[in-house]
Amino acid sequence: MRTRLRGPGGTSTLTLPDDATVGDLLTIITEKTSVAKFDIKYGYPPQSLLLEQYETSQALSQLGVKLDGEQLIISPKDDPSTKQASQPVAGETANKEQEKSRKLPVGSSNFSFTDVPGFEQPEKKQKQKKPVALQRARTMEGDVPELPLPERGATLDTVLRVMPDDNSCLFRAFGTAVLPGDDKSMPELRSLVASAIQASPDIYTKVVLEQSPDEYCRWIQTADAWGGAIEMGILSKHFEVEICSIDVQSLRIDKFNEGASTRCILVYSGIHYDTIVQSPSEPPHTKANNPPDFDKRIWDDDDDEILILAQELCKKLQDKHYYTDTGGMAIKCNVCGVVVYGEGQAGGHATQTGHYDMAEVVT
Repeated sequence: MRTRLRGPGGTSTLTLPDDATVGDLLTIITEKTSVAKFDIKYGYPPQSLLLEQYETSQALSQLGVKLDGEQLIISPKDDPSTKQASQPVAGETANKEQEKSRKLPVGSSNFSFTDVPGFEQPEKKQKQKKPVALQRARTMEGDVPELPLPERGATLDTVLRVMPDDNSCLFRAFGTAVLPGDDKSMPELRSLVASAIQASPDIYTKVVLEQSPDEYCRWIQTADAWGGAIEMGILSKHFEVEICSIDVQSLRIDKFNEGASTRCILVYSGIHYDTIVQSPSEPPHTKANNPPDFDKRIWDDDDDEILILAQELCKKLQDKHYYTDTGGMAIKCNVCGVVVYGEGQAGGHATQTGHYDMAEVVT
């Protein structure tokens, strides 16, 4: 069982045996974080994992919570910001967040970001600590798998729907699915996220964001800032669409705003997002031969077959090793040539040297 740990000192990856107990997890968390008393949160929005309710000999597999592939947020119990973060983040609080944003139908041609309450154009002059610009070693140009769907008269693929490596891939992938034809959507989507964070300080605390909300909002509006679970949670609720993000390495499906009437499907390959589309094609439907304008990007929430087919497509991507293991990948600094391992070491090198231009190395 692999679990990602996010504590006061940074992030790390835990590998536990299948028969690991509550006591085993508590012990290794203390060892990794040097924090004796702590609160644990998991999922998105973050919810409390109350391990003190169980015997230390209780097997983790019997808790009813799937921890494999999950991220655990560790907060010292005497941290004042933790008290704020420990307030309920689901139910009424989440509903209040939704009420603060005006909703428009997915794909609406009348959508305007200037209509969003609290929306402000991103300030180009705002400066923030520069994030690491990490280049992938593997791309899919000219070699994108396709899945025939004869019963739908289509092909399931990401042909020409593979997003550029420009650090806006999540926003571009989501915009491609929900706001097709709007090439200028990335800055506006970033600003929408910042507005939602500022509107809900009880949800998006310093513990959750790993920096102050003001700093995070400035950062997410820069062109170099990556998006992830926080951004997908906000965007999915605002546009009233379920986002299904499929992890290529594990084939796990993470759902955001689950239960919405429609869904889009994104492909996550470790440090990159692409969009899955259903493209109409001619028999035998083995090759998509229509332009992106004809793509089907949104499906009804009861179309579970499309998720199974999307996982099959991602299995083909997995077989081609179209993913990056961020926990242990070799990363070369393009400035000084040093090789480090994992995103943690890469971030440390960037902080110490000011070198932010790095690339994955195929070993």
